[in-house]
Amino acid sequence: MKTVIVIPAYNEALRISPVITMCQKYGEVIVVDDGSKDDTYDVASKTSALVLKHRVNLGKGAALKTGCDAALLLKADNIVVIDSDGQHDPDEIPSFIRRLKYNDIVFSKRIKRYKMPLVAKLGNDLFSFISKLLFKLDLRDPQSGYRAFTSSCYEKIRWDSSGYSVENEIIAKVGAKKIRWTKNGIF
Repeated sequence: MKTVIVIPAYNEALRISPVITMCQKYGEVIVVDDGSKDDTYDVASKTSALVLKHRVNLGKGAALKTGCDAALLLKADNIVVIDSDGQHDPDEIPSFIRRLKYNDIVFSKRIKRYKMPLVAKLGNDLFSFISKLLFKLDLRDPQSGYRAFTSSCYEKIRWDSSGYSVENEIIAKVGAKKIRWTKNGIF
């Protein structure tokens, strides 16, 4: 089973290199530089990752879609998406892959040391409630950018959102299409 890890990045030159290095232990890595104004592309290009670049900032959803579409072209069986800022632990990737044997998508949450601004936390809590109410998905961190899915699942949930609402759209599609899902880690 081939795993491709997609890392959307915007102005993360100072933090992306260790994220790439840690992810490369578990599969091929695709970085999508979403029109960064710093040296993100140059830093990422010094690794053995496949680095793609949007000429202008199109948004996280667009960067994820570019990376996931490229993963399909690379014949990925499983796709892991992880944020570029180091807020997630890449060493959880094997656990994601094990859970994909029985599920189509695996959701995770940010590690506790990551400090979320209050307004973002309130919005996250609200969408957690809405996700449970409308889609029967009991997620503690629905806005987390750390997820894994099978390639066939990606084709079912391929999103239209170009910005940060991509996380919500994925949840809505998983719930509406009754896709097999689970959580990774302690919730």
